[in-house]
Amino acid sequence: MANMTLDKIYHAAYTLKNVARKTDLFRAPAMFPDNEVFLKTENLQVTGSFKIRGAYYKISQLSDEQKQKGVIACSAGNHAQGVALAAQKNDIKSIICIPEGAPISKVEATREYGAHVELVKGVYDDAYSRALEIQKETGMEFIHPFNDEMVIAGQGTIGLEILDQLSDVDSVIVPIGGGGLISGVAFAIKSLKPECKIYGVQSQGAPSMFNSVRACRIETLENISTIADGIAVKTPGSVTFDLVSKYVDEIVTVNDDEVAAAILSMMEKQKLVAEGAGAVSVAAAMFNKVPLKGKKTVCLISGGNIDVTILSRVISRGLLRSGRSAKFILGLYDKPGQLEEVSRIIANTGGNVVSVHHDRAGEGRDLNSCSLSLEVETRNKEHINEIRKALIDAGFCFEN
Repeated sequence: MANMTLDKIYHAAYTLKNVARKTDLFRAPAMFPDNEVFLKTENLQVTGSFKIRGAYYKISQLSDEQKQKGVIACSAGNHAQGVALAAQKNDIKSIICIPEGAPISKVEATREYGAHVELVKGVYDDAYSRALEIQKETGMEFIHPFNDEMVIAGQGTIGLEILDQLSDVDSVIVPIGGGGLISGVAFAIKSLKPECKIYGVQSQGAPSMFNSVRACRIETLENISTIADGIAVKTPGSVTFDLVSKYVDEIVTVNDDEVAAAILSMMEKQKLVAEGAGAVSVAAAMFNKVPLKGKKTVCLISGGNIDVTILSRVISRGLLRSGRSAKFILGLYDKPGQLEEVSRIIANTGGNVVSVHHDRAGEGRDLNSCSLSLEVETRNKEHINEIRKALIDAGFCFEN
């Protein structure tokens, strides 16, 4: 931490000026009509995330001898693409170890940037171990995704951009995985505007930095489970832990339902696609995890590389969470006209039935009864309650 300086971040900004985009920062009144909330769109960055900043700056500072040997990294996706592109631009060889369960889209994108990809059985930690093995065998330079001074300096250039784009910013909300992004952003902003609050956000299913800061020592999670795969890190870095402890005002957590709702809201209201890790900052603002009233707040959207198969599930979950979709299970007498009456009641209250499943064979069910499962498009949670009440008033019984 003692070696981190503002000069390094300024030098990184100079080095990156023809490589990384200065991404847009704009207000989001459709999402936050009562507060001044701005979105910093690193999901629109080269490679679809902020990672190109730290990776390129680190690789650009290697010696000629180090560049000749090439670079190696491990990543579940975004860091892999950042390192691959940075190596390609510097005309050096790169090997990326990726957990075999990573989204196919991220794996293929990494290959397209010219890297040799080695898929490793297991999770990130297994890929990390394999990358270290290759590094020892080959002498290639290991590019750490977060626990590296140069990488952190590269990510810190986002902090300089935020201050340049919104000089009177009061608070910035930043996703946290291993801590490289928030370390750089917090150091840059606190060095130039110490009164600005920096809030970090982690997933409730992977709260490694949250737990570590509260315990005042680095802690390792036994298990992680979150749709925000880009910030699913079991152990924070030693360098990032020190920087976060000193420069970050507070860390909060969000759950997967809140993240899904944030992804859906950004798609509908801002026409932006964010991955789970990129959406946690917006989720924290949407669900009142940090104070917004009377403040100019920036949510940093760190990435947009979401796999389309995951996106469809996230949308479904977000619709359920926001009351835009509902699932009803009714117990019915098995006689003509029941389905017609249920459909009529739902239609009369403004709902739209999108799927129906009729089950007569459930165990323990009376021979003259059946179960009717319905998926219904709705406006909000009040509308769901209205439909439920109308069906109950008509004599129907719910099994859920």
